Amino acid sequence: MTHTNGRSPMTRHAFMRRLFGTLLTLALLHCAPPAAAAEGAASKKLAIDTTATGVPIQEDLAQVPVLVRLHSGNFSFTEAKPDGSDLQFFAADGKTPLAAQIENFDTVSELANVWVMLPKVAANAKTVLVMTWGKDKPAAAADVRAVYDPVAVFNFHFAQADGVKDSTANGNSASRSTAKAVAAGPIGPAVSLDGGAGISLAASPSLKLAASSGFTFSAWVKPADSGGAAASLLAMPAAGAGLRIGLSAGILEVAVGSSAVRAGQALKPAVWQHVAVVANAGKATLYIDGVEAGTGNLALTDLSSDAQLGRGFRGELDEVTLLAAGRSAAHVSLQALGQAADSPLVAADEDADAAAEVSYFAILIGSVTLDGWIVIALLAVMAVVSVYVMVSKAAMLRTAGRANEVFLATFKAKSLALLTPGHADIAAVQQDPQSARSSVYRLYAIGLSEVAQRFDVLDQAGRPRRLGNAGLQAIRASLDAAMMRENQRFNSGIVLLTIAISGGPFLGLLGTVVGVMITFAAIAAAGEVNVNSIAPGIAAALVATVAGLAVAIPALFGYNWLASQIKNLSGNTQVFVDEFVTKSAEMYTD
Repeated sequence: MTHTNGRSPMTRHAFMRRLFGTLLTLALLHCAPPAAAAEGAASKKLAIDTTATGVPIQEDLAQVPVLVRLHSGNFSFTEAKPDGSDLQFFAADGKTPLAAQIENFDTVSELANVWVMLPKVAANAKTVLVMTWGKDKPAAAADVRAVYDPVAVFNFHFAQADGVKDSTANGNSASRSTAKAVAAGPIGPAVSLDGGAGISLAASPSLKLAASSGFTFSAWVKPADSGGAAASLLAMPAAGAGLRIGLSAGILEVAVGSSAVRAGQALKPAVWQHVAVVANAGKATLYIDGVEAGTGNLALTDLSSDAQLGRGFRGELDEVTLLAAGRSAAHVSLQALGQAADSPLVAADEDADAAAEVSYFAILIGSVTLDGWIVIALLAVMAVVSVYVMVSKAAMLRTAGRANEVFLATFKAKSLALLTPGHADIAAVQQDPQSARSSVYRLYAIGLSEVAQRFDVLDQAGRPRRLGNAGLQAIRASLDAAMMRENQRFNSGIVLLTIAISGGPFLGLLGTVVGVMITFAAIAAAGEVNVNSIAPGIAAALVATVAGLAVAIPALFGYNWLASQIKNLSGNTQVFVDEFVTKSAEMYTD
């Protein structure tokens, strides 16, 4: 019995070599880290806590820039370079680098604010990252495109001394500004506005919003008073349908044309508060300090124009951000509560080793897409069927083998008696429970029945019991037919193992290819390449191939073992048929 799938051996070997080479290349591209935590550098583990003890969120978030506040209590400024250029951040494995950008780094006051891009923030969990520093370990230059949200239109930290500069790669910096620098805002430096012109941004290809994707605006604001004239935090003019986000008598509101949505409460004067507006799918939601403060219908339009920040606003501003997509309430809450002073979101814990244990298996499983789960489910069914076939078939063959040994030992000792129809020893063998499980006995019973039928005819005719050559050939034909049926019985279900062996890897490869396609399609849609976002998708896609091999390898071993056992049993039956016919001929022919 051989295992084939229609390919010639040369073609199959060439294909498997090519498949192995492709998978090895993908694995090397994924596994080889571009950098690692430097040996000898100081390090600390930080936990991004989204449980009840930190900033609780109930959904996983992807591509989130998180503020890490450094101070003398969690960082040794004397061990780092004066400008913090040796500061680096890694995932929990200490090898995968995370994009980071320093907003401000003050060794005198020992305060610093660093923005770190996290590929994923898990809900109700602690996401661990490793921070390293050392004067002789300079950090690689940060790619600002990888630090901020992929759909960020602009982001203003107000930390630059040479004007109001956009921190993203879009370069939507102020073309004109009446803002004055303030040394101490909620996150480093801020700006103060006196109710005048505010900050003007010139129109650019990136300064646009699409109605289909919505937008998210957020800022830290400190109104000078609770009343006053209407003031804009963001205004993008357009004929009859311009966007305005601002304050009216101290109440946060968003308006598109004549349609407006207002918060249910006024902002507190002279107090820093986080405000956010999320508009998407014809609806706008307003947030104050991460808590929903108002919602309503708001028809969006495509906008592409210049913009003004803080026109007519009296007070202070910090961390003004505009995203060209609507974000979830969990995203807004994480930003608002995570950026607040004394936020429990980021904690430096000397006992973080316990939380830092990385389960790569959990990361892989968490990144598997729907199509991958479909393939894995099919492979799981295939695995269950394969295991059932191997276990049931092994039990059947083992039972048949033992029963054959018992019967063959009896036949060897009493062959003359057992070949004599009507002998008392035959009845004893028939009553033995082991006989019913023996494939050789079933052949014996058929052969003895053929002999007995012929002897009955001879007895009725009064002729001696003899077997001619034609009779022996007829008996052998009956035994050969019975032997074929026994072999078919032994091999029943084995085809399911061959399907698992051949189909498992190909089905897994299909899942991998589809997963890789989806990953690269997502990268194309996002418009940027980030190894931290690519790696989980590629790794999860390879899970399907691993699952396929996990199905095929045990099935291959089981198939080969069962094939050898079936071959042995088939050999025993063939030998017995020859022995039965030969001894019958010896006893009953002249």
